[in-house]
Amino acid sequence: MKQYMKKFVYIIIVLLCLSGSVYAQSFLHVQGQDIVNENGQKVYFQGVGLGNWLLPEGYMWKFGGYGDRPRTIERLVADHLGKEQADRFFKTYRQNYITEADIKRISELGFNSVRPALNARRFLTEGDDNQFVDEGFQLLDNLIKWCKKYHLYVIIDMHAAPGGQTGANIDDSQNDKCELFSDPKNEELLVKLWVKIAGRYKDEPTVAAYDLLNEPIPECTGADKLYKDSLIPVYERLIKAIRAVDKKHMFTLEGYNWAGNWSVFTRPLDPNLFFQFHYYCWSRPDNLSDINYYLHKRDQLNAPVWVGETGEKNNAIYFATTQLFEQNNIGWSFWPWKKMDTRNTPYSIKPPEGWDKVIAYSEAGKDVAKDPEKIFNQFLENIKIENCDFFPDVVNSMLRRLPLKIEAENYGQEGYMKSYFVKDTLTKSSFYRIMEPVKIVLIKNDSTSLASEQAITLSDHEWTSYRVKSVENKKYNMAVKVKAVGKPASVTLFVNGKPAGIRISNTEWMELNLKPQRFLQGENKIKIYVKNGNIEFDWINVYK
Repeated sequence: MKQYMKKFVYIIIVLLCLSGSVYAQSFLHVQGQDIVNENGQKVYFQGVGLGNWLLPEGYMWKFGGYGDRPRTIERLVADHLGKEQADRFFKTYRQNYITEADIKRISELGFNSVRPALNARRFLTEGDDNQFVDEGFQLLDNLIKWCKKYHLYVIIDMHAAPGGQTGANIDDSQNDKCELFSDPKNEELLVKLWVKIAGRYKDEPTVAAYDLLNEPIPECTGADKLYKDSLIPVYERLIKAIRAVDKKHMFTLEGYNWAGNWSVFTRPLDPNLFFQFHYYCWSRPDNLSDINYYLHKRDQLNAPVWVGETGEKNNAIYFATTQLFEQNNIGWSFWPWKKMDTRNTPYSIKPPEGWDKVIAYSEAGKDVAKDPEKIFNQFLENIKIENCDFFPDVVNSMLRRLPLKIEAENYGQEGYMKSYFVKDTLTKSSFYRIMEPVKIVLIKNDSTSLASEQAITLSDHEWTSYRVKSVENKKYNMAVKVKAVGKPASVTLFVNGKPAGIRISNTEWMELNLKPQRFLQGENKIKIYVKNGNIEFDWINVYK
């Protein structure tokens, strides 16, 4: 048992070293296009978003329109339990959803930061007599205390500002309008709340940055025409007010239209500030969204860039996006840490028995579920991390860490003669990485699946390479899915330069098992090289 515990502690230390989070408790600041600690060491954020905790979102509960945002979810629960019991339910919910066990686990897995999504209503009452709410601050205090203990940074995210900055369910809007910008009182309340937060944590280095507004002012509703010119003045006012009480912490600013339009940014508004966009790849067939716009703006602004949200897709996309970000010096935060009945987050909450009836009520607003107290009590137990389902493949994909299935199309991002060699560099791929010349073919595009299935085509002397990480020096089993095109082909697979030959004669897809190969602690390189013939290549699986 002692030997096992020593090995476990060793692996955790390696994970923390790989993520750069061992000595996390130091104030961070901007230095050119990097974020560094007080010793001048670069800190690269790879974290998770704590969505659905202080700001429940209906889609994470599988709810319809009658329970699409915090205030309607609260109404739905009250319809089932009564107002008094519903209030007790939500207090327990907030205590159970994110606990010290969650934070410990996030650190153990190799992440180095969290982004808690705040709802202003949990910290400041609505209506005419606005008072601070102790519960919200106590929950945030606990989170920061746990993150300090487990060496994680906290980026505090104002996900739902007073009045709403987005005018949608994600900011708990009352009237589906951006009333933060239309009602001066809401702006006053936002300033008041941020000054309170900054005054409370001004001397806490575990807090890395203040994310002043999540995804403000969408274009799809026409809100940009009304309010986009108000965004910079609001940011400037917030920064000035916070700087009066807190001189140390960084800010992160999001563009309008779901954080993505940075046209309003012509200069940093503070010397200690980085810019943020959100990155989701929801195209079918799967495709990687272009980030060149943000790279050009980074050079213009000469400030760091961070992806505050990415995820909600599949393992192939997770591997590709974090690889793309790392290659371009862009930290990231995966969204979200957990939600209900899913397969594409680190943890999944089991629906309690009878939850389908609650879902039906959320869609129609009638016929409350039978025995609701039993259902909601079970839900409060199911949200605890020890009762959730864990998906290590999701985590390993975003951290590109073994054991891992590597999709052929996710070759490295270092470019020609470094991550790939093909003879025709003028013809670009029709799918997925459409600005590059490695030919990617679509095998299957089932809209009911999390992922479309794609492969690459290689001919004689062409190759692709892949970089993966291992927390220890050990041998792994390996398999490849491949087929010959036209005639038999000879292929060599290299692991850190050590070759293993493969003869492919089957023109139908086949899974070939290879001899176990040794991987080194840290980064490893896998290369597939076609000696002669033509192949289609789907994936490499590296497994225990």
